Amino acid sequence: MKAAKKETKLEPPQWPAELPNVALEGVRFRAKDDFQLGSVSGITIEEQEAHKVSFEQFIFRHVTFTSCSFTGMELTDVFFDSCDLSNTVLTESFLHRTVFRNCKLIGTDFTGSKFRNVRFIDCVGDYASFRFADFRQATFERSSLVGADYFHAGLGKTTFSACRIDQANMAGTKLAGIDLSDCEFAGIKVDIENVKGCIVSAQQAASFVGLLGVVVK
Repeated sequence: MKAAKKETKLEPPQWPAELPNVALEGVRFRAKDDFQLGSVSGITIEEQEAHKVSFEQFIFRHVTFTSCSFTGMELTDVFFDSCDLSNTVLTESFLHRTVFRNCKLIGTDFTGSKFRNVRFIDCVGDYASFRFADFRQATFERSSLVGADYFHAGLGKTTFSACRIDQANMAGTKLAGIDLSDCEFAGIKVDIENVKGCIVSAQQAASFVGLLGVVVK
């Protein structure tokens, strides 16, 4: 019998029972704008560029971000539900107790960001960039991460559960203790020296054996 995958325990987002609706549509974001205790739904936020914008105890539902760059964004106790952040720039951001559920994150740029107690649930994050990101307590659950880039990322206490990670780039990333056994992939990019301790299924093992120059027949 296959052993159960060890789950990563996360702190959930925290907010009061009711959050007031906030009007963000048409707002021009400025550097270091701070938004707290609010909920926004069914709008499009477009052509915005601002550094170190922060949201705390905030919920986004069915919100589309178009042509937006929020470098150094700070998110604490934030929930993105059925949002589209495709190609949004969120480099060098800090995310704590944040959840992305049923979101489009195609090509989203999280390069150099820090993730603390963050969940990605039923998301499409194909070709998203997590290069040089630092994960501590994070989960990717039932998400598509085809071609996602984890180059030199730190995956401390990070779980991948039932994800599609075909052609993901994990070069330079230590995979010791990372369980990919229930993920779907025909091939991923890794370094031989960083594969030790990675947990894979018997079927997946052939992909890793190929890194050693061994031909499996």
